[in-house]
Amino acid sequence: MCNAASITPTVQTQLQAAYHFCAPIYTIDRPDFLSVVHPISEEYLAKQERPVDEIYPAIMSGSYYADPRITEFAEFVGMTAWNILAEQGYAMGDKIVSFTEMWTQEHYKHSAMEQHIHGYGAQIVGFYFLEVPDNSSRVVFHDPRISKTMIDLPEADVSQATIASQMINFEPKPGLMIFSNAWLAHSFTRHASEKSIKFVHFNLMVQQAQAPLSCKPLPPAEVI
Repeated sequence: MCNAASITPTVQTQLQAAYHFCAPIYTIDRPDFLSVVHPISEEYLAKQERPVDEIYPAIMSGSYYADPRITEFAEFVGMTAWNILAEQGYAMGDKIVSFTEMWTQEHYKHSAMEQHIHGYGAQIVGFYFLEVPDNSSRVVFHDPRISKTMIDLPEADVSQATIASQMINFEPKPGLMIFSNAWLAHSFTRHASEKSIKFVHFNLMVQQAQAPLSCKPLPPAEVI
């Protein structure tokens, strides 16, 4: 029988790190949608009659998420957005996601996009890249922790993704799809190519379902 007085309590001597309040970004390659989405995108871009502005060298199409020709693509985006929110821990059993907008952006040389978020009820935002020439813009996501930004220290190596990073960028390619929470600010670096970059941008909101959901969720997007 052990003497209680002789038992040495376990002491934790190794520093443990608990990572919480993360900001996930999701990517998946879906080049199979290009043959459908690209011509529809071109059609909606062609409806924009204004010339390219020298100060803001970009063109944006009207919204087309309701176009029946793009139903399969829209359904995949919508279900993936629903899966992301459910996997993050949100109570999505009686909720649906719906588009607030889906449009194409075409950016010419020297164009850029300032850091911003999408409000007005958006919960998930994303991109689907259609045409990506060499020296294209990169999509950048910014650290959402305001208190960290206020007292930040210099990074040891800005080329490395670390806890100290203030932003992270992704190199686009045709068929790449990216999702993030709408509260995560994003931007695009300045476009350096003589050829334009084209991508679909989409925003989705959450609504109460009118009836219990009966659809089976798609496999989750690949987490990077």
